Amino acid sequence: MKNLLKTLGPGILFASTAIGVSHLVQSTQAGANFGFTMLWAVILANLFKYPFFEYGARYANATGESIIAGYNRLGKPAIWIFFFITVISMFLVTAAVGNVTAGFMQNLFGIESAIGTVVLIFLVCILILISNNFKLLDGLIKIIGIVLLLSTILAFILVLFKGPQGNLALWDFDAINKTSYFAFLIPFMGWMPTALDLSAWSSLWTIERIEQTGYHPTLKETKFDFNLGYILSALLAICFVTLGAFIMFGTSFEFSDSGVKFSKEIVSLYTDTFGEWANIVISASAFSIMFGTCVAVFDGYSRAISATSRILFKKSLVNVSKTKLYRIMLLLISVGSFLLIYVFQGDPKGFKKLIILATSISFVLAPLIAFFNLLLVREKYVGAEYVPNKIMRILSYFGIIFLSAFTLLYLFQGYLPKW
Repeated sequence: MKNLLKTLGPGILFASTAIGVSHLVQSTQAGANFGFTMLWAVILANLFKYPFFEYGARYANATGESIIAGYNRLGKPAIWIFFFITVISMFLVTAAVGNVTAGFMQNLFGIESAIGTVVLIFLVCILILISNNFKLLDGLIKIIGIVLLLSTILAFILVLFKGPQGNLALWDFDAINKTSYFAFLIPFMGWMPTALDLSAWSSLWTIERIEQTGYHPTLKETKFDFNLGYILSALLAICFVTLGAFIMFGTSFEFSDSGVKFSKEIVSLYTDTFGEWANIVISASAFSIMFGTCVAVFDGYSRAISATSRILFKKSLVNVSKTKLYRIMLLLISVGSFLLIYVFQGDPKGFKKLIILATSISFVLAPLIAFFNLLLVREKYVGAEYVPNKIMRILSYFGIIFLSAFTLLYLFQGYLPKW
């Protein structure tokens, strides 16, 4: 138990990263707009992405290095592809998460200025992370995770007793707008449970946890930590879909395209279940969830782009310390993401567009990362005792087929017959 407690952390961080936009925002929308007809996407996305996320933690445990170093071992094309994927996604994803977090903060504190709120959130995230203190991040996320878990499970139980509020059957596919359904499907699966390139973060956090505690866990202990976070994330996704479906599906309700209004609507979903007395508690919990995700996203991308840059530009960065490079990347991501939010904030539908763009790109790029991760858990790279078993390998093959098929479907949807 003592050793297990030293291991726990990276899996909780992963869950916190996943639970933000994909769960609180997209899963709730999926339930509200489409009932349980999109529940299959939640289950299959979690199932078929699982091996590739797990391989990030597995590789780190086996080799003592992050899977980003593994991409370099596959050859320069692989590490360069990961670098470009990270550069493309880090500003979009951080902007999307920051924008959502700002909406919940505005709702909680009654702040009028959206841009001012984003600046405040980004500054607080930078102050928390500028020391590159993994222990502080780990402790913060664990506290937020407990609040999230308890409040969501309680809301889920209460809403089950309350029953569906709409006038449509939760599985009524015929009552759904098919064009809207497909348009939402790919972005939804893009971040369910989260973007696949974030598998590198699991390996980075695993290494950081080992350095923090001075204890190198067994593969079994590392898998337990990861599986705990992953399973909780998957179950909470189903909870959020259920909350949206039971309270909003089949009613006249439609989510707003505005970040602030949307956050109020999410909070109202809970207060409709608990009562108005819970407004401040739920508002604070929802903001805490998103803030935890925002901090984790800043940290994950800063670590990932730092590790990748150090490999690709080794000669240029030879005199730059690990902490200094992390801080430089943290500031770079902050500025780039803020500029992106600033560009979109003048558009009434900017909040929605930003999320759809970020999540769609994440899904389209997923098959490449899946393929790289599968290659890196061969005996050649991790040793015979760390090679996944036959079931995991078969699941990986089906996962790559699943991700590739839906990516092609998304890319060539214009050539398909209309619904």
